[in-house]
Amino acid sequence: MEMSFDAVFYEPDSLRYELGKMLRQKYQALPWSEIESHNRIPEFSSAKNREFPKLKRHLIIGVRKTHKYVENHKVSDWLGPYTSSGCRAMCLYCYLVCNYNKCSYLRLFVNREEMMLKLLKTGREASELQTFEIGSNSDLVLENTITGNLNWTIDYFARNGRGYLTFPTKFDMVDPLLDLDHRGKTIFRMSVNPAEIIRKVEIGTSPLETRVRALNDMAEAGYPVGMLIAPVILVPDWKRKYGELIEYLTDELSHKVKKTGFIEIILMTYSYIHNAINAEAFPGAMKVYDHCLMTGRGRGKYSYRPEVREEAEDFLRNELEHKLGNMKILYVS
Repeated sequence: MEMSFDAVFYEPDSLRYELGKMLRQKYQALPWSEIESHNRIPEFSSAKNREFPKLKRHLIIGVRKTHKYVENHKVSDWLGPYTSSGCRAMCLYCYLVCNYNKCSYLRLFVNREEMMLKLLKTGREASELQTFEIGSNSDLVLENTITGNLNWTIDYFARNGRGYLTFPTKFDMVDPLLDLDHRGKTIFRMSVNPAEIIRKVEIGTSPLETRVRALNDMAEAGYPVGMLIAPVILVPDWKRKYGELIEYLTDELSHKVKKTGFIEIILMTYSYIHNAINAEAFPGAMKVYDHCLMTGRGRGKYSYRPEVREEAEDFLRNELEHKLGNMKILYVS
């Protein structure tokens, strides 16, 4: 998958790094505009909501300055900032929109060595093996098609790291990762949803069929693997849609994934920011917000009502236990 962009916006310091120089060469035919900070681009923040898809066609290159780790108690021990944030895809529920509003465009950070050194240091100083989530702010499989950072990361950590790395993805471009000497230190997680929801809601991502194929391939290549059913969106007829998804997974997941993989389930959280952007940028898109099923959760955010969540969790647990009982459900959130 070769991504094209309309323009590049860059922090001058980014060109001091090898990766910055490589990107300058790779995208030399595009217009380049100097910016003070990847977080403050006035013409982007002042753009209309309907221009959201257009903003996604810009590439922003900078230097990551904050390296704060956040404790996590799900698949990983830590959420660590890494080589990108934002995304080229346009999922109608994307949680990054809550943080960045219209400016959830793809940012690439060229100082990967600095981030890796902190990660290695944190792992060495811990009394027990730690797992680091490096893909919480972006999709590293998608980013890898531009930078090759994921190949570099898996290889470097395999040789020098203590503990594990993990990242989720909605993309299928895993061929460059299959022959790496990962030494079992990278946990690969694929996100899945019913095919119709992927087409109509997870705009610009890989289809269900190729996601499952990629997950199977990564397991066969020896990577520890997991699968996210996420986010679960309770659209009309959701039980049929998710029942068919689980049936499909039962038929198509490899024996190795079924035997060794785990499952995460995350129900959708939505916000008034999503609603405003989606109404103007994607006026004909599938409606994912249902005021009858959702309730307020913090400032401007919505989640499913407790009784609705309980019904969804019971349904999914029962279906998965019946069809994919060997795969452990780590959590439902």
